[in-house]
Amino acid sequence: MQYGFIKVCAATPEIRVADVNFNTIKIIEAIKESSDKGSQLTVFPELSVCGYTCGDLFNQPVLIKACENAVIDICKATRGIKTLVFVGVPIENCGKLYNCAVAIHNGLVLGIVPKTYLPNYGEFYESRNFCSAPKTALKIDMFGQKDIALSTNLIFKADNCVNFTVSAEICEDLWSPISPSVKHTQAGANIIVNLSCSNETVGKAEYRKNLVNMQSGKLICGYVYCDAGEGESSTDMTFAGHNLISENGKVLAESKLFENGLLYGEIDVELITTERRRTANTYFSHDIYDNANVVTDSSYQVKYFQALNENFSLSRTFSQTPFVPSVGLNERSELILNIQQKGLEKRLKHTKAKTAVIGVSGGLDSALALLVTVRAFKSLGKDLKDIIAVTMPCFGTTKKTKNNSLKLIESLGVTAKIVPIAETVKKHFKDIGHNEENRNVTYENAQARMRTLVLMDLANETGGLVIGTGDLSELALGWATYNGDHMSMYGVNCSVPKTLVKYLVKYEAEKLSGDCKKVLNDIVNTEISPELLPPDKSGDILQKTEDIVGPYILHDFFLYYAIRYGYSPEKIKFIAVKSFCGVYNEDTIDKWLKNFYKRFFTQQFKRSCSPDGVKVGSISLSPRGDWRMPSDAVASVFMDDLN
Repeated sequence: MQYGFIKVCAATPEIRVADVNFNTIKIIEAIKESSDKGSQLTVFPELSVCGYTCGDLFNQPVLIKACENAVIDICKATRGIKTLVFVGVPIENCGKLYNCAVAIHNGLVLGIVPKTYLPNYGEFYESRNFCSAPKTALKIDMFGQKDIALSTNLIFKADNCVNFTVSAEICEDLWSPISPSVKHTQAGANIIVNLSCSNETVGKAEYRKNLVNMQSGKLICGYVYCDAGEGESSTDMTFAGHNLISENGKVLAESKLFENGLLYGEIDVELITTERRRTANTYFSHDIYDNANVVTDSSYQVKYFQALNENFSLSRTFSQTPFVPSVGLNERSELILNIQQKGLEKRLKHTKAKTAVIGVSGGLDSALALLVTVRAFKSLGKDLKDIIAVTMPCFGTTKKTKNNSLKLIESLGVTAKIVPIAETVKKHFKDIGHNEENRNVTYENAQARMRTLVLMDLANETGGLVIGTGDLSELALGWATYNGDHMSMYGVNCSVPKTLVKYLVKYEAEKLSGDCKKVLNDIVNTEISPELLPPDKSGDILQKTEDIVGPYILHDFFLYYAIRYGYSPEKIKFIAVKSFCGVYNEDTIDKWLKNFYKRFFTQQFKRSCSPDGVKVGSISLSPRGDWRMPSDAVASVFMDDLN
C-alpha cells in the first residue's frame, strides 16, 4: 500500500433466491477468504443477501427482516477484519424500500448507499418494489447502530492511505446518462464500486466491458464491477457473474462468464491521483463543478476506516517495453508512421521545401527518419531524388555502418551524397588548438557539429529542410551534441522512444521486402553507437551507447512511468525490480535509474530549445507542448527518494 496499490476483490458466491441464511454464510466465507488473501476492498453483487430475482417477495416483511438480520450476522462474523466490504441489501425506511449497497468494516456498518436509477423496461421492473434514492441524506437506526447515513453521496476514506477513497453505485446507475460515479469522482472518490445484477444476453458482455472501461477512463478512477452469477433465478433471465476490475481505461482483471468466484486485482490509487492532478483544471477543479452545480463539498459525507495494511503479492504486471503495444503492433506501427509522415508533409508543404536533407549513419534513428521522409515524399507526389541522404564518414565510422547507409539509400531510390569530414575536422582541431590525440568531448562533439553544419548548408544550397533523426529516449537522456545532432529543421522521431524505433523499422522492412528489408534488419541488429571514437582493432564499433548511459529498455521503462504517471523513483525501482527479474538485478536497476534522473535534470537545457516535431504517443518532451521544466531544476529530492 505504501506504493499506492490497493488490492480489491469482486466476489460472486453461489446464492439461493430468498435463502438469506445460505447466502449470508457464503458471503461471510468469501469475506474471510478475500481478507486472508490481502484484499483491502471486497465487493458483492446487487441484493446479494437475498438474490436480485426475488420479485414480489420483496414485499414480504419476513424477507426484509431476514436481510437486516443477515447484515448483523455479517458484522458479527467480520469483527477484527479490516477489509472494506460492500454487500447488496434491501433496506426499508419509513415505508420505502431501497436497493442498497451496505458498507461494512471491522464489524460495523459505515454507511448505506441507495440505488439512484431503477430500470423499468424490458425484463426489468424494479420500480414495482423499490424507490429511487432520496434527494437528501437520511440518518437511520438499524443493525443495532445509531445514525447510519443513507445517502448516495458518501465517500469511504482510509485514514492510513490518503488516496484510498471509495464510493458506490449500483448496476443501472452505470448505464444512465449521468451516473452517480461522475459526482463521486469529482468529490474525490478514486475507486468506484458497482454492485450489479446484469443478466446475460448475446453481445452484452462486450458492451458491459466497454462501458466499465470507458467509465474508469473518463472519470480517471479505479472501477470494481461485481456481477451476480449462479443461483439467481433462471425463470426469465440467466446471470453470468461477469466481474471486471478496471483502472483509468484499462481492464486489470476480468472473470470468465458463468464461473462464480473471487476476482482479484490491484488498483494504483497514486496513479489515479496523479492523473487527476494533471487534469484538475479541466475536470476536477472545485470551481468547475461548483459553478456547474454538479456537486458541492457539503453534499458529501466522508466515512473513515482503517484499511487492511498487510503485505500482499502484487499480481499485476508491467511490460518491460511500455511504449510498445502488446497487441495490434502492426496496426499501431502503421498509425505512428502515418502521424510522423503527415507531420512532415505539412512542414514540407508550408515551407515549400524543394528537398529534404537527412544524415544517414547506418543506425536505427536515421533509418526510421529516412523511411518516414520517403513515405511523405510519395504521398506528396514529390520526386524521391529530391531526398538527399548524406553519409559523412569520420574517425569512428565502421565499414559495416557505412555500407549499410549506402545500401539503404540505394534500395530506397533517393539521392546519395558522401561527404567525408575527417580532414575538415582535423583542420578545425588545428584552428582551435585541440590535440587530435586527446579524444575528449571536444574530439567527439566537433564531429557531430561538423555533420550538422554540412546538412544545414546542403539544405540551404538545395532549398530544403534538414530532417532530424534524434529520438525521445535520446532527448530524455540528453544523449545528443548541443547544436550538433541535437539540431534540425524538423524532428520526425522526437516523440518515438528507442525501444519503439526498432519495431517501426522492422515493420517497414517487412512491407518493403527485398534488399531494403535485408539491410534494415541488419541495421536493427547493429550495436547502437554515435561512432565518434575510432573502431577497435577488428574494425568493429568500440563506442557502445548502452555501455555508457545504460540499456535503453530500462531508460524507456523509467521514462514512461516517471513522466506518464509521475511515479516516484522508489516506486519505479520497485516495479522495475519485479518486471526485470532474471534480466537485471536490483543493483543494476538502481545504478541506471540514478543515472536516468541525473541526466534527465542536467540535460533539460537541450530540450528547452529542441526543434519542432510531431507528437505520436502519450509522452512528448517538447518545450512547447507537454514538458515545461526549467533548465536549472535540481534532482536532489528524486535522488534522496532513491537513496
